[in-house]
Amino acid sequence: MGGKRFTKAETQLRPDPRYGDRTLARFVNCVMKDGKKATAQRVVYDAFDIIAKKLEKETSPEAPKNPLELFQRALENVKPFVEVRSKRIGGANYQVPMQVNRTRQQSLAFRWLLEAIRSEKGRPISARMADELYAAARGEGKAMTTRDQTHRMAEANRAFAHFAN
Repeated sequence: MGGKRFTKAETQLRPDPRYGDRTLARFVNCVMKDGKKATAQRVVYDAFDIIAKKLEKETSPEAPKNPLELFQRALENVKPFVEVRSKRIGGANYQVPMQVNRTRQQSLAFRWLLEAIRSEKGRPISARMADELYAAARGEGKAMTTRDQTHRMAEANRAFAHFAN
């Protein structure tokens, strides 16, 4: 298999125009379909506006102050620490639990959030995104379920951890 690839993606990624956040810019890029970045940005910013309105009503002291903070908290919650990888040893395939590196944690979190957002139909995507991010920040929602299942799988296959290398 291929070794570690180094790309220019990290240096070329511009922070997003409204919040000046690189992670958010990457998220917008993941939301984007068919190169329609303006549409992706509009979707994300509309979702952030909805979140901002929700946060105004929020009374609890540990609630995030702004949508960006909520987005970051949601990401942190959804990021997996371990995952299972299939490994062939002596003619048998084992599901081996392995640690997840930082970049993969982020891309998995993005993927799971977007899967959860896109799986629900019938409402504007910005509304669905706002709800899913809000839920993830509270440790709920479909993306969190996916993460918990991944962790459960890794826990169940802990006996094969010695195959990891």
